[in-house]
Amino acid sequence: MASDVVPDYQGGKTFYVNQLGFDLVEDTDLGNGKRWVVVGPEDGARILLAKATNDEQARAIGNQTGGRVAFFLETDNFADSHARFTAAGVNVLESPREESYGIVAVFSDPFGNRWDLIEPKA
Repeated sequence: MASDVVPDYQGGKTFYVNQLGFDLVEDTDLGNGKRWVVVGPEDGARILLAKATNDEQARAIGNQTGGRVAFFLETDNFADSHARFTAAGVNVLESPREESYGIVAVFSDPFGNRWDLIEPKA
């Protein structure tokens, strides 16, 4: 399971569930403002949404990988996924392109993390 540091749980849930269409796998109140919030695509990897709790963590939001792509989301229908993300207001940073490994486009979450949407070649 990967972890994504977010400014608040609700903003993370809104993006992942409402915009990307991920499942809300778990949202458990742990007390003292902490929650265990897990999201993920159907039959895919899970992401723990971790709320920043100090200045150092807050500074890492959106730049957990130093500006590189942080996450990779595979799809079996790039055109449909790309169209759905665009319609949902996802910030697509570049036009789709063909690469040796498949079709890809970079998008970002509202926190600044970069993602690759990829339809791998068969």
